[in-house]
Amino acid sequence: MLDDLTDDALLGGRLRFQQPARGYRVAIDPVLLAAAVPASSGARVLDVGAGTGAASLCLAARAPECQIVGLELQRELCRIASHNVTQNGLEPQVQMVAGDLGRPPPRLTGASFDHVMTNPPHLAARAATAAPNRERALAHVEGNIDLANWFAGCVRMLKPGGMLTLIHRAERSAEILAALSGKVGDLVLFPLWTGAESRPAKRLIIQARKGTQGPLRLMRGLILHERDGEYTRAAEAILRHGKGLDLVPARGGDDG
Repeated sequence: MLDDLTDDALLGGRLRFQQPARGYRVAIDPVLLAAAVPASSGARVLDVGAGTGAASLCLAARAPECQIVGLELQRELCRIASHNVTQNGLEPQVQMVAGDLGRPPPRLTGASFDHVMTNPPHLAARAATAAPNRERALAHVEGNIDLANWFAGCVRMLKPGGMLTLIHRAERSAEILAALSGKVGDLVLFPLWTGAESRPAKRLIIQARKGTQGPLRLMRGLILHERDGEYTRAAEAILRHGKGLDLVPARGGDDG
């Protein structure tokens, strides 16, 4: 059983949000992930590893004309996510489904989504220390599906030409690119910098299209914090005000 829930908020209070008091807790990753998905009107989006629904809710608030399905392995987290959808009045735009990416529920057919977004477990099972909280461990450590099979499952759900958007640890970028090789093209690597010029980026947003062969592009990325530790204006616009994050600015923009 999960611990008691806390009442929280996303996007500066725009969205009401419940989550376990201990165990899996939402940070900024799902908010940034949702901001990077360029979902147009009528697009179908699959949120793989939806957790308590943070990324799905944030995308729905920014792109009210798209349709979102969240897939979550842990049934209790899925139940909480469904409640979060309801309390924000976002059904039927957003639906939560309990299920395993390795064996998707029958209602989720392959090659049927325009976008897949995912914030997968960041730690490889071989390198992780067992967490005392089972729900936290499942959210942060790879389980029955390793990184390669996770991304293979995500790509299978995309239509030809559909877009995959993910957020992950920068240190695992070589594994991610190897897992995606031959499946997607037009890859964009978008670093998320802490703000200290001498420190490496800890997170990357990666975006790619199924079945294309365009080259990889490394973008300048986003600086998250000022020297005093406060969020930059650009980060605030995304995290508190729901602004989208354009990974590849139009020609003439600051594309790195």
